[in-house]
Amino acid sequence: MRIYLDNNASTPIHPAVLERMDRVLRDVWGNASSIHREGQAARRVLEEAREQVALLINAEPRDVVFTSGGTESNNAAIHGSVLSTGGRCHIVTSSIEHPSVLEPIRELARRGHPVSYVRCDSNGLISADEVIDSIRPDTGLVSLMLANNETGVIQPVQMVGRYCRQNGIHFHCDAVQAAGRLSLDVEQLSVDTLTLSAHKLHAPKGVGLLYVRRGAALTSILSGGMQERRRRAGTENVPLASAFGAAAGRAVEGLKEVSAIGTLRDGLEEEIRRRLPFTTINGEAVPRIANTSNILFRGIDAESLVIALDLEGVAVSTGSACSSGRVEPSHVLLQMGLDDADARSSVRFSLSRFNTVEEIDHVSLLACEIVGRNLNREMVRSS
Repeated sequence: MRIYLDNNASTPIHPAVLERMDRVLRDVWGNASSIHREGQAARRVLEEAREQVALLINAEPRDVVFTSGGTESNNAAIHGSVLSTGGRCHIVTSSIEHPSVLEPIRELARRGHPVSYVRCDSNGLISADEVIDSIRPDTGLVSLMLANNETGVIQPVQMVGRYCRQNGIHFHCDAVQAAGRLSLDVEQLSVDTLTLSAHKLHAPKGVGLLYVRRGAALTSILSGGMQERRRRAGTENVPLASAFGAAAGRAVEGLKEVSAIGTLRDGLEEEIRRRLPFTTINGEAVPRIANTSNILFRGIDAESLVIALDLEGVAVSTGSACSSGRVEPSHVLLQMGLDDADARSSVRFSLSRFNTVEEIDHVSLLACEIVGRNLNREMVRSS
């Protein structure tokens, strides 16, 4: 039996979500833009899903655009907002954003748009004051994630959003890792655009959303048909949208379970530290989403530990799934001040509602046994 603790990379599909998608795949095959009966059946399913995902972020359904996932949504928000300025503009972001935010901003920098990168502190927390102080008269975009995908640290989005709203600056928030783990309200966050991805919510990969505040200037980066109120051309993927909607509805209800997931996470950390006092929890001193723990096992190669746990039936990660296969250490941990060796000794455990106390107890014991064996081998070699 496998134990899955890499839910920040992707979550298992909830059986009810899969059943909903299968039913739509089988019975609703029309194009949602067609006016005949089959097309209108698809349109009803699509709009029902839009209402469900809008409820998750307290938005109006008409302000929700379905996309292929978080990467497309982030690119659409970043490139679209900058294009809408009609010229060169200054961009503010943080140094610990997800690659799907950092890479499009780097592309814009190569095109001549000046960029300010705000660094985090040793806890992985960005200062709202530093973000605001980085804003200039020519700033056209500020982009800040709500919860970090590697450490789970919650960023001061609300304060930054209020300032941007008051000063007419487009504010984008990547909320992919926060959905289902924090209560989301686009009005309280004061965002102009916000992005989510369904596969972090026990739904399939390949569908996400872009929230666009009514009145916010945003140029579409996909040309073609008039779908999604001209904001995202292309035939809508109705089955995946329906799955996203079903998952979003369950995520709203699942917010009641967040504290229980946090209790499991805390138990994992406490047991590992009890057995291995030299371990450190990256980002522990500041608020984090309840499901995420990034643990530094000093002196241990993280990739080796991940492989050893995998062989024992446990899936964990060394960090962002989008960086898997790369030899570089986590840019997030390096920005927090960890040296190269410590960054390469850190493992991310990310839980979900499907994990149990028995699983967490087993994983904490197993991880400590593997680390202990490796340390003993190193002591023998050095003696």
